[in-house]
Amino acid sequence: MSDTKVNPYLLLAIGVISVSTSAIFVKVSSAPAGILAFYRLFFTILLMSPVFFLKYVRELKLITLRDWAFSIVAGIFLAFHFILWFESLNYTSVASSTVLVTLQPLFAFIGAYLFFQEKLTGKAVISAFLAVAGSFIISWGDFRISGEALWGDILALLACALVTGYLLFGQTIRKRLSLITYTYLVYTISAIVLLFYALSRGESLGPYPREDWVYFLLLAIVPTLLGHTLFNWSLKWLSTSTISMAILFEPIGASLLAYWLLSEKILLTQVVGGLIIILGVTLFLIEERKVKKMVQQVNEVKNNEEIPY
Repeated sequence: MSDTKVNPYLLLAIGVISVSTSAIFVKVSSAPAGILAFYRLFFTILLMSPVFFLKYVRELKLITLRDWAFSIVAGIFLAFHFILWFESLNYTSVASSTVLVTLQPLFAFIGAYLFFQEKLTGKAVISAFLAVAGSFIISWGDFRISGEALWGDILALLACALVTGYLLFGQTIRKRLSLITYTYLVYTISAIVLLFYALSRGESLGPYPREDWVYFLLLAIVPTLLGHTLFNWSLKWLSTSTISMAILFEPIGASLLAYWLLSEKILLTQVVGGLIIILGVTLFLIEERKVKKMVQQVNEVKNNEEIPY
């Protein structure tokens, strides 16, 4: 499997548990969504700064004007992803919000189809419709509870679309910059956007209860640095598809934590809809992997045919 002394699957599981805590910290905090998002990134930047300035700051010279433009757009998208997702948790449950955010691979595929002309297979379309059907089941169940819960679901879906835009704009820049440099740059831009957003809404940067400051710091350390860092580390030993599949367990972990820590009820529609979404996205990711493998094989054959003997 690998020559690492630590089981990568174990660390991948820890990463999933880590990112599952994000919605819990947001739910228990008394701070507004914009403030929560700002301090999450602000503390993340502070913690990353020593490593960035010691080893990676020189990479900023590689950034073109187009890269700066794309980074700014990506930072704006990420900022409003956090705002809408955190805000959704004020209206709907952890289970509904987190499971709807897992539709991100489908949004990414739609974006790739529209902007990069990537082809859709029949199985991918069916998988996508299956996942969307699951989201309708969740929304229908939440609508029966209250209109507010449905509004929270809509905000979660919009947040999912925005994080997809953030990834699509960032993928070209990531080809030229290290993960640390790109992440630090976009997080900084996003934090600036969030700061102006919070101030424009008259939201105070403080004071907040001591518990909130703990939640701000934990949001930076646990789901952001620990969770995503472990995912990135796992890429050395495990495939992207394996990690993508593992991330689908985030809503399950978040829902169980919410049930245990916050006494949130898990509805039958959330269970059924969530399982359908996870099934649909899983089938979608498997099909996407097959298509990429086929394209790679075709390209290798073409390259071999072009080599003169």
